[in-house]
Amino acid sequence: MSDEGREGGTGGEEGSVDGDELTHTTADGDVQMVDVGDKPDSSRRAVARGEIRLTPETVAAVQADAVEKGDVLATARIGAVQAVKHTWETIPMCHQIPITNVDTEFSVGDDRIELTVAVETTGKTGCEMEALEGVTTGLNTVWDMVKAAEKDADGGYPDTRIADVAVVEKRKEPADG
Repeated sequence: MSDEGREGGTGGEEGSVDGDELTHTTADGDVQMVDVGDKPDSSRRAVARGEIRLTPETVAAVQADAVEKGDVLATARIGAVQAVKHTWETIPMCHQIPITNVDTEFSVGDDRIELTVAVETTGKTGCEMEALEGVTTGLNTVWDMVKAAEKDADGGYPDTRIADVAVVEKRKEPADG
């Protein structure tokens, strides 16, 4: 079994569309969770990043802590960490894994806020989905906190968008001990 079967992959790894089998599907086409029980524990780290585009006025309000709902980045950090911890509850076929560390970092630009989420675990499967969930929920939390400022006269969000969400680092090493 490929050690990345949970997340899929490329180049013939289990879970990829060009491999010989799909790990989340039985021969009858039924969906299943990948059995990782026989795999050794590994120390794993995944980092995901994404950004939310906002008006410069909204970004300035976030930086000045002048958003009516409260501290945008602190709230988004909590949302990101909570999402990491609950990924298995929202992504079908995702294993519940022991999260050993979550780091969040915001970078504020003139018209955007970038969020990077690093997740670490020691276990039988990776933590890419957890890092991605942290980024997307953290950025959605920013949007929720600033939506009154971003809304136009028609109630839309012409300048607001979440973009460029990607896994930017993935690491796996033998577990210590």
